[in-house]
Amino acid sequence: MDEQLIQTITKLVVEKLQTSENETKQEVPVTLYSREAKGVLTETSEEHKAAGEVTFHQTADQKPPGKKRQRLEPSPERTQEEELVTDLQAKTPARIAVGRAGSRPKTNTWLQFRLDHAAAVDAVYGEVPDELMNKLDLFQVSTRVKDKEEYIRRPDLGRKLSDEGKELIKKRCQSSPAVQIVVSNGLSAKAIEENAEDVYLSLVQSLNNGKVETGTSFYVDKGRVALMDEIGEILQPDVVILLIGERPGLVSAESLSAYLCYKPRIGTIEADRMVVSNIHKGGIPPVEAGAYLGTLIQKILKYEASGVSLVKREG
Repeated sequence: MDEQLIQTITKLVVEKLQTSENETKQEVPVTLYSREAKGVLTETSEEHKAAGEVTFHQTADQKPPGKKRQRLEPSPERTQEEELVTDLQAKTPARIAVGRAGSRPKTNTWLQFRLDHAAAVDAVYGEVPDELMNKLDLFQVSTRVKDKEEYIRRPDLGRKLSDEGKELIKKRCQSSPAVQIVVSNGLSAKAIEENAEDVYLSLVQSLNNGKVETGTSFYVDKGRVALMDEIGEILQPDVVILLIGERPGLVSAESLSAYLCYKPRIGTIEADRMVVSNIHKGGIPPVEAGAYLGTLIQKILKYEASGVSLVKREG
């Protein structure tokens, strides 16, 4: 996306977020079900019975023959069940009410499932293009993981930088910045390829607008979330934000998450971290996410806390 357009959108999103915080929240009434009956009530009369014909009545509440009774006729519109299914399908990308052929899924449903599964595998084993790293001016370091198979089997190794990576970070990165931005492929290289540029540029623009100092951004290959603790120990920033590929699912294989933490150090507990997830074209728009993350970082710096601690201090 064009950088000038990203700056414009980021400015509009930040202004909207600031305005919404100042407005009072109004309770919106929620209707769980309709109280109106559906269908049309009509009155009909029993036809004249032939002489000698015997009529049986099942209950005493039934009206005797010859008298008018009410009958609920179905509405000519779609049935309530069809409307419910359509409504549910519109609210979720999950595979619901897709039907079946005997005891098996329909052919189209099964083929789409196989396609989405293949996309998820490609996302895990794919690589982030060097062109993107060069475009964002990010240098690359690695963790102690040797290959993808080890990355999947040994999550602990993805939480530690290699010795070479530590030295390179110390050499090239600014020490003690207000905000340190880190990008990692995590479990989805596709998420970085599709979303990182827009999120990153919008985030930097949002922080610049708030006059927040940022350090030297870099990319970590095969990183895990807790890697931000070791980075915090090395660079001593006030806030670390990690843009990392989410575990791919059968709905989206290109979803990005942003983890934030105030002064992360070795031993930081998970309750002190924050996450904004589901960042992709079918979830939170990347440019909007970047702008929001900038305002969230400013709030973390203001209260000097993140995670559960931030919620408590906000009151």
